[in-house]
Amino acid sequence: MHAHRRPAGRNTSLSRPPLPPSPDKATQLPIYKPTNEPASSLPSLQRRTATTLARNHRHKPPLSYPRPAIAVVMAVGAMEQASSPAAFDHGGGTTIDDLPADVLALVLRRLDGASLAAVGCASSGLHGLATDPDTWRALCLAMWPAVRDLLPYTVDHRALFADAFPFPCSPDSSSPSQPPTLPARLVSAVDLRHAGVSILSRVVETDAAASDWFLGAPFRVDAMVQEGFTSPTAGGASSSGPATVSPADLELSWVLLDPATGRALAASSRRAVAVDRKWLTGDTVARFAVVLSAGVALDAAVTCDERYGHVREVSLRVEDADGAGVSGRDGLAAVAAAMAAPRRRGCGEDAARERYEDFVRGKRARKEWKARREGILDLCCSSVGAAAFLGFLAVLTFR
Repeated sequence: MHAHRRPAGRNTSLSRPPLPPSPDKATQLPIYKPTNEPASSLPSLQRRTATTLARNHRHKPPLSYPRPAIAVVMAVGAMEQASSPAAFDHGGGTTIDDLPADVLALVLRRLDGASLAAVGCASSGLHGLATDPDTWRALCLAMWPAVRDLLPYTVDHRALFADAFPFPCSPDSSSPSQPPTLPARLVSAVDLRHAGVSILSRVVETDAAASDWFLGAPFRVDAMVQEGFTSPTAGGASSSGPATVSPADLELSWVLLDPATGRALAASSRRAVAVDRKWLTGDTVARFAVVLSAGVALDAAVTCDERYGHVREVSLRVEDADGAGVSGRDGLAAVAAAMAAPRRRGCGEDAARERYEDFVRGKRARKEWKARREGILDLCCSSVGAAAFLGFLAVLTFR
């Protein structure tokens, strides 16, 4: 056999090229860590939080703070993990105490009440900041600017938010009901907004139990009664004139406060539950109603003049299941019972709207039943009258 000749000047080795020498352990690059591991430092945590918020910023609903709350809770959890012994083994050691208290207080003031309470339970370091009276005062002023005028009264803003933010629920039927003590004075904090712009912020004081006239007359509290009140211009001073008030864009917040006990009650829905039109006067009435127990509803009404486009009247009354007005004594008893009732979960705006729709359906059914009963009574009376008339004619005929 002849040996195979290899071409000269060409490397025909079939072996792989040698690998580069492995570096020492001191010169090795850091191993990539998955994102579910504890954060190694505060800057990396800030970058991850900023990336998450920027990704979800487009889908964030207006005037809602659950995403920042979740971000804060996640940040607190990551910091607690970073402060654990396992994190120290990886080179971390950042805790929540390393952040300035002013920065945390500024972040917490941008949350809503439920998120603020949740953040306070997430970490022991945030509990003191979450229970700060100034934080709850700023939160109450952001929701109800009229609370600023409650200077003569000592108000616990955290208790005020816990009472006035959820809507009143039906009391438990199993618990024994005691006759409530009628409040001697009621303080109403009224805030009216149109398209997000505040057009009315007022505090109204009412002498309730001390006035015999109020107890005997129908329950009614007037926050504004005048010929006309136009809303501010939507585009500022450069606009040609005042903006026309649209009842669908109105938001009302009516909070009743008992200065003696410090209890509060949300007496109106935030959005209009019904819009009626008075054909006789041409006015439009936006109703912000809240249903209490025993078939009683608080009806906060905003009357708008559709011809000139301004608000004419803002009032609060109490009506029963038949749509009739309730006296001041019975209205105060219903309000006091709703203030003393415990607040439960599931008493949000959707549940309040469903309760009002059930209340309206029950009121309509009662009216239809009364109309049928009156029709049957009229038919019976007409039949008896016709039979008596025919009998009288028969007596005259056969006499």
